[in-house]
Amino acid sequence: MNNFVLIVLDGVGVGELPDAKNYGDEGSNTLKNISKHLGKLYLPNFQRLGLGNITDIQGVAKNPVPLASFGKLAEVSKGKDSTTGHWELAGIKVDKDFDYFPNGFPDEIIKVFKELTNCEGILGNKAASGTEIIKELGDEHCRTGYPIIYTSADSVFQIAAHEEIFGLERLYKVCEITRNEVLKNPWNVARVIARPFIGSNGNYTRTTNRKDFSIDPPSETVIDLLKRNGVNTIAIGKVADLFNNRGFNVIEHTKSNAEGIKAIFEYLQIVSSSFIFANLVDFDVYYGHRNDVKGFYKALQEFDENIPYLLNLLDTDDRLIITADHGNDPTTPSTDHSREYAPLLYYGKNKRSYSLGIRRTFSDVAKTVAEYYKLKSNFPGMSFLNQ
Repeated sequence: MNNFVLIVLDGVGVGELPDAKNYGDEGSNTLKNISKHLGKLYLPNFQRLGLGNITDIQGVAKNPVPLASFGKLAEVSKGKDSTTGHWELAGIKVDKDFDYFPNGFPDEIIKVFKELTNCEGILGNKAASGTEIIKELGDEHCRTGYPIIYTSADSVFQIAAHEEIFGLERLYKVCEITRNEVLKNPWNVARVIARPFIGSNGNYTRTTNRKDFSIDPPSETVIDLLKRNGVNTIAIGKVADLFNNRGFNVIEHTKSNAEGIKAIFEYLQIVSSSFIFANLVDFDVYYGHRNDVKGFYKALQEFDENIPYLLNLLDTDDRLIITADHGNDPTTPSTDHSREYAPLLYYGKNKRSYSLGIRRTFSDVAKTVAEYYKLKSNFPGMSFLNQ
């Protein structure tokens, strides 16, 4: 049916990149370290595909005859953010790094923020864990109505607010103003993220109504190329947000791995000549950032259980890539993303598998997708469609 499926397992890295020391990520290897921490992993369907051929994973052996071709992708863009990772997968090399704010946002940004959003004050304004900062400041937020502003090691301006007291739609509006008016040139911030929560009296829980407000990609992506040439483009999960909705015919804002997998299955049964670009975010949001090793493994098992059904839905001319956008090693002290290689599993029914080696850029994916649809492209990298 000429469908190409690209699934990003958010945060599932397979070992530190050569420049990991520049990011404080030496020793990071999300999958290998999880297996060492737990003793071994049981992921039989991943093993059948060839995941164990990419990096040493205790319990996931190398497969001499894997179903999928295997390798790993090196990121050449600066940073280790979801935006950078997805953009490079789509054919963009990010030469200019985004702005980061390890000590909080400068007074000039906060001043403009308060003026344009009509917020009398703000709380936080520092780098912090999202769950910890609402524990710390949730009560004061509910008392004052001031939004909680924070960042991380990524280029993000995050705004946390109570859905019922501050209002979800108001939070989205404040984020939109921040994206379009507060953080204008010269600021180069990758994402503004709405972080709604509920609860009371120190007991607060983030909801699934998170929303990302990204900047436009700086140049053409494979998604733009496909849409311009009549290929149906479908975004599942947070993918569309990362591209500021550009280039997609269909956008499905799923809020969990389970919803994302369900959406992939549904579209594979009803579409043809379509590019399905999906992000499964639970690994990163709920487990990597919270250093929850067992939760991360459980999410891997849940995806593993769905692999046979996924493969059965593919026709002989369909193609599937399973990869990641960065690492998020839950076994290290850091709660931030880690600068790692991304796994690469490339599958086609009745297609011979082989080693893809270490690819020089994530953009090899964009080149492969473009070649699959017989489209010329100027993206960096090399296609592995029929290597």
